Amino acid sequence: MEFNAAGRHDIIQSMKEQPLDVIVIGGGITGAGIALDATTRGLNTALFEMQDFAAGTSSRSTKLVHGGLRYLKQFDVKTVAEVGKERAIVYENGPHVTTPEWMLLPFHRGGTFGKFSTSIGLRVYDFLAGVKRSERRRMFSEKETIDREPLVKREGLKGGGYYVEYRTDDARLTIEVMKEAVSKGAKALNYMKVESFLYKEGKVAGVRVCDQLNGHQYELYAKKIINAAGPWVDVLREQDGSRTGKRLQMSKGVHLVIDQSKFPLKQAIYFDTPDGRMVFAIPRDGKTYVGTTDTFYKSDPVHPVMTAEDRTYIMDAIHYMFPTVQLTVEDIESSWAGVRPLIYEEGKNASEISRRDEIWQSPSGLITIAGGKLTGYRKMAETIVNLVTKLLQEQDGRTFAAATTKHMPISGGHVGGSDSFQDFVSKKISEGVKQGLDVKLAKRWAQFYGSNVDLVFELARACAVDSEQLDLPIDVLAPLVYAMQHEMTVKPDDFFIRRTGALFFNIAWVRRWKQPVIDYMAAAQGWTEEQKVRYTLELEQSLERAVTPQTEV
Repeated sequence: MEFNAAGRHDIIQSMKEQPLDVIVIGGGITGAGIALDATTRGLNTALFEMQDFAAGTSSRSTKLVHGGLRYLKQFDVKTVAEVGKERAIVYENGPHVTTPEWMLLPFHRGGTFGKFSTSIGLRVYDFLAGVKRSERRRMFSEKETIDREPLVKREGLKGGGYYVEYRTDDARLTIEVMKEAVSKGAKALNYMKVESFLYKEGKVAGVRVCDQLNGHQYELYAKKIINAAGPWVDVLREQDGSRTGKRLQMSKGVHLVIDQSKFPLKQAIYFDTPDGRMVFAIPRDGKTYVGTTDTFYKSDPVHPVMTAEDRTYIMDAIHYMFPTVQLTVEDIESSWAGVRPLIYEEGKNASEISRRDEIWQSPSGLITIAGGKLTGYRKMAETIVNLVTKLLQEQDGRTFAAATTKHMPISGGHVGGSDSFQDFVSKKISEGVKQGLDVKLAKRWAQFYGSNVDLVFELARACAVDSEQLDLPIDVLAPLVYAMQHEMTVKPDDFFIRRTGALFFNIAWVRRWKQPVIDYMAAAQGWTEEQKVRYTLELEQSLERAVTPQTEV
């Protein structure tokens, strides 16, 4: 079944034709992981997301599949061990969306980490996370630290630790997991809001959903309903009458993006701030991004915003650790804000609350998963589907296979494993150049789309005439058509934020091509004039929020 907006009606119909085993509410990384695990074990699975896939927390993280070094400070050994091992699995299954990134941890006189504690901490980290030999920690002298990153504060510098994290595109990781789930038989729709639950004899048996694009409503039933709605899990528990005991506590994280011409960071840095927190500064695609904040948040999780205070906090952190970098707020090109759905712990500040996940079952049978981290999505999915299959076996005697996602490439990751990825990219560059593509573009697409790049190459050939007639370059048009035809892209925001990441890391490109893209999408998808105006306004608001501090309401 095609995974595009034109096929939405057919997807709904297919959900009605056969009894569903599982309905997953939430199309972030957790929901996508559950859909993939469930469908590959033979469960007839449907998933609904009220916004776009990954539009919540899963496109607004620090964009690291990281091993949780910071949790050693809290002696949360179990979390370090679990997520440390999982990050290698995430990389292996999707090397096109995950890249090893050496991280420098400078230590200064009077800082959180000293030379001894850093060395011991990183050694324990390597052990707990099962880090492979080539990526184990190293320790640098003051001179070696400065050689690695000359911009680091020199006053009081005593040296640095060096260890590997994994950089990712969180939204693309989510989309690729979702696409793999769909290719295996899951049925997933964005812009479908679960408005209420349906019950039989006091047990949750289905959902009433409303298509946010056209207002159509549907009632769909399944044997098990999983609430994986991230920041909205308590809203759904409230509707179920089961919001008792533990609850969520939102924490907001903000990141700033600055061009490398203004902030020429050579090396990813994980550094102390004056208030004892740790912040990342990471070079990426000609930009440097810095974050994150960690403050309690009580406003609308649909549109968390950067405030003036958030911006000042991060700018102060940059000036503290990189004193020779003379930045002003005018140098900030873009930003993003996201909320972390944490499980409330009395008396702890936002940075101290555990990032562990928990599963709750309500008296009605609603299964909720809350908390957790991007890195641990696959293991979280495996745990919750283990529970569901156990319950279904007790209920109707069916047996199910064990999880197989540990060694299952996600969409785009079918390249023969991480060790083969660079050879795969080289091969695809040659094929792209033979087709007439620029070598840089062929490389960028091969790295970005992985094993799906052949489809993009094919679209580039098919769209050549349209590209000339519409004055829409092929490096814009082919990814746009691919996103619309194969990634359920409905709105301009979907394309510019979550399918390409351009609004964060290439905002000038968004401004240059937004109108031609909107015009093309409107014609291809048959928008009404009202839809075109609304979707254009949504993109303009996203651009505004990315550059201008807002007031939380």
